[in-house]
Amino acid sequence: MASPLHPDCITLLELARRAGRPRIETLDPVAGRAQYLAGRAALQAEAPPIGPVRDIDGPGFKLRLYHPAGAAGALPCLVFAHGGGWVIGDLDSHDNLARTLCHHARVAVLAVDYRLAPEHPFPAAVDDMAAAVRFAHDNAAALGIDATRLAVGGDSAGGNLAAVAAIMARDGTLPALRHQSLLYPCTEMAASFPSCSRFPEGLPLITSTMQYFRAHYAPDPAMWEDWRASPLRAASLAGTAPAFVLTVGHDPLCDEGQAYAQRLDREGVRVSHLHAADLLHGALTMTAIIRPVHDVIAMAAAALARDIHA
Repeated sequence: MASPLHPDCITLLELARRAGRPRIETLDPVAGRAQYLAGRAALQAEAPPIGPVRDIDGPGFKLRLYHPAGAAGALPCLVFAHGGGWVIGDLDSHDNLARTLCHHARVAVLAVDYRLAPEHPFPAAVDDMAAAVRFAHDNAAALGIDATRLAVGGDSAGGNLAAVAAIMARDGTLPALRHQSLLYPCTEMAASFPSCSRFPEGLPLITSTMQYFRAHYAPDPAMWEDWRASPLRAASLAGTAPAFVLTVGHDPLCDEGQAYAQRLDREGVRVSHLHAADLLHGALTMTAIIRPVHDVIAMAAAALARDIHA
């Protein structure tokens, strides 16, 4: 039996019920994106102060570069992919989280505005994440970052993209990485774990929401066999960058995230796995309501700093 939800999560769910907004999976993607972004401001506490932030024209898509306050010299850099089921979310929806990681870890953060489905289905987001890592490496001097100290990270769908990028870096198709930060990641597209059907209602992310996202991003079951869609299906995870994996108890993706952390450990990858049994999926962008999340983000940033500043 799952641990009870944290009281702040219950407050969040009650506020959502009173707002009466339609569920994402009942909307078309364009309307879903607008609703998702509109709700971010009310859910996020003020981010800590950081240094310069600038938008950049990347290799076919936008990037946003964050520098910590008072930083000098070439900084380590986290290439960060936002969540949103590969269908919703953008640089603005996760701006607060990027700023907070930048502040706590004392790293540059390069946020990736990758192409979204269904206009750009799998593997477009994978290709864009890979291109962003290469861009960071190849333009390090102009960006004020250290090409030898790169990391990848992301939440939910972004965690999926970060895990894939870490495997690509291990295989030599991307620059070497110091760390991978996988925040309640999707690692198995086939939805084969028990938690995938454990939450049919009542949470921000439920079984039908994941079905909606998958139908837009990877509608052909043949795609699910590809490790770039389902990194848990990679033949080996050995040799990938040291990892921080966050799972939360009230989440259809909980079991596959735990399975990924366990595989990393079995295959010799140094991994820190934090399981927040009383939190729900999406909590990292709900800091104004769910107060324990501040500590969770600080722990993720500490793991990142440990590896990337070494």
